[in-house]
Amino acid sequence: MRILITGATGLVGNELVKLLLAKGHTIHYLTTSKDKIEAESNYIGFFWNPQEGKIDENCIFEVDAIIHLAGANIAKRWTNAYKQEIIESRTLSAELLFNLVKKHPNHQIKQIISASGTAIYPESIDEIYDETTKETEDSFLSNVVKKWEASVNVFQVLGIKVCKLRTGIVLSKKGGALPEMVKPIKLGFGSAMGSGKQIQSWIHINDLVALYNFALEKRLDGVYNAVTTNPISNEVLSKTIAKTLKKSIWLPNTPEFVMKLILGEMSYLLFSSKNLSANKILDLGFQFQFPDIEKAIDDLYQ
Repeated sequence: MRILITGATGLVGNELVKLLLAKGHTIHYLTTSKDKIEAESNYIGFFWNPQEGKIDENCIFEVDAIIHLAGANIAKRWTNAYKQEIIESRTLSAELLFNLVKKHPNHQIKQIISASGTAIYPESIDEIYDETTKETEDSFLSNVVKKWEASVNVFQVLGIKVCKLRTGIVLSKKGGALPEMVKPIKLGFGSAMGSGKQIQSWIHINDLVALYNFALEKRLDGVYNAVTTNPISNEVLSKTIAKTLKKSIWLPNTPEFVMKLILGEMSYLLFSSKNLSANKILDLGFQFQFPDIEKAIDDLYQ
């Protein structure tokens, strides 16, 4: 299969490319840096600039599926300008891809799989939400997800299946939230956030890339929660990391107002509670390699 990937050099994209190449697929990837363009037999780069509406049209030649991972990192201070970048990095890039595919009606693309976010769901500790949930949260990130998903849904008018993976906290040593949680715990200054009761719906990086591959092989469409079967509280996550690192957590929980002073509106990420179900993907036969938080943290840090 020939697959076009956006965000191929990011945290998830890098691991997904490795997996797909190992399975014998050919990868086309889009990059905003001409210095990062390679042209190997099964790994071929193409230039694009979504802000300027530029894209190398050869990127979709003989492509069977698109995996759309591009998007500005949400773990940076949310100034008004950066909020706009968070939105546009997801929506303008999808719009550029759509217009390109629409321009070439003889394309052979059958599916687009897009990253998405769990922020769309209401805050919850006790109630578990699944993909049928109609209620949404009224927040900046929830609105980002709505616009993000709407920008890829338009591919349906071209007869292309649209699969959206609403991704929880990705556990990886190479980036994302986990290394930032590990740092203070390693130094002996770790603590849970706020009440510590907020639910973290998470997924190991290996399971996430396996889920993308599963969605590709099964030609899935619709929305799927990319979270493991065992969501946990922030306090349990902190204590599990400490146990694996052979450290103790002795400081009192960090108040929300303190982190808001330090991080601004982005502190929402630390205190948000999303209790989500993975049953929909399980019912299709997907199996998690790391369904348990202790096993996941041990794999990454032992």
